[in-house]
Amino acid sequence: MTLYFTLNGKKTALDVAPGRRVIDVLREDCGLTGTKEGCGAGECGACTILVDGESRLSCLMLALQLSGREITTIEGMAVERPLHTLQDTFMQKGGVQCGFCTPGMIMSAAALLNRNPHPTRSDIRTGLSGNLCRCTGYQKIVDAVEATARREEEAT
Repeated sequence: MTLYFTLNGKKTALDVAPGRRVIDVLREDCGLTGTKEGCGAGECGACTILVDGESRLSCLMLALQLSGREITTIEGMAVERPLHTLQDTFMQKGGVQCGFCTPGMIMSAAALLNRNPHPTRSDIRTGLSGNLCRCTGYQKIVDAVEATARREEEAT
């Protein structure tokens, strides 16, 4: 079946077999390996992408669900600049250690900031609660999202 959707701002058409997962299509067919598969069961958040601006777990989605939708992966976050503000702030605040969970964290944080540009620390923790990290202890990740919200507010 041929799917038509927008991927990181570009109109895309792909032939996919029914039953293929989005994460497999992104990584294997599109070569976008920034989206990670941690658990394959929707428990860790490493595979988070944006679908029409909302965070979704790509390991739980069938490729057919992409039809007509706008998909953003970590590779599509910074199309007009070297790094998206979230990516830059994660680095500055030390919200990255091994980096495996980072793409999913950033995508979840982007969805949160789209919904709520002025989150409290409690809002941030709730917004990232579906993403697991074994390395950071979350404090620096929360700091990074909070700092990004401030940077975005100051820029407007």
